[in-house]
Amino acid sequence: MRVEIWADIACPWCYIGKARFEKGLAAFAHRDGVEIVHRSFELDPQAPAAGDTPVLEMLAGKYGVSREQAEAMEARVAEAAAGEGLGYRSDRMHGNTFDLHRLLHLAKERGVQDALLGALYRANFAEARPLGDAEVLTAVAVAAGLDADEVRRVLADGDAYAEAVRADEREAAELGARGVPFFVIDRRYGISGGQPAEVFRQALEQAWQEQAGEAPVADGGGDGVCVPGAGG
Repeated sequence: MRVEIWADIACPWCYIGKARFEKGLAAFAHRDGVEIVHRSFELDPQAPAAGDTPVLEMLAGKYGVSREQAEAMEARVAEAAAGEGLGYRSDRMHGNTFDLHRLLHLAKERGVQDALLGALYRANFAEARPLGDAEVLTAVAVAAGLDADEVRRVLADGDAYAEAVRADEREAAELGARGVPFFVIDRRYGISGGQPAEVFRQALEQAWQEQAGEAPVADGGGDGVCVPGAGG
């Protein structure tokens, strides 16, 4: 059974959703028979590569709220993250994630995609490291198991894995995904948002038992979903 997960490193609910999905998967009796594939989705493809906009400033602008209201929004997400044992900082920067997605496709070929995704989430949300800095990003990727020279070559070549990222994004649109995280089980069942672990376990159980079904249809938003326009 295959589970494809569309996500963006800038999305806190993708960070939280990954942890919740893994808990649900751990409680699934046939977990050893599940293949996980991480797919690309950019929430804010127009964001500058430098990643020098404070996330609280970005949120205030995106939702038209005050800084205090943006801080309250972040506090609610931080509480959800803490409930999953995840670190969460609101002093991080917001920026373009295209290079991160390109590296995730390299990592897929090298067998360390999940390790790199987890490392990128931690670096962004728990450590507030500037992933728009090529040397910082390279260090994170190397620690996750990639070769430093290979990482630098990919980052220097803007076309490397670019089509793979675009293909994932086109596929997400075809499936009706308008926000992330978006989980697709065997191309039959779609789950939108960072749902509780038990929801994922039940969906895996149902998909395992049933042999036929319709193509998934995404939920366009709501709690636990990041929608395009900007991360957060």
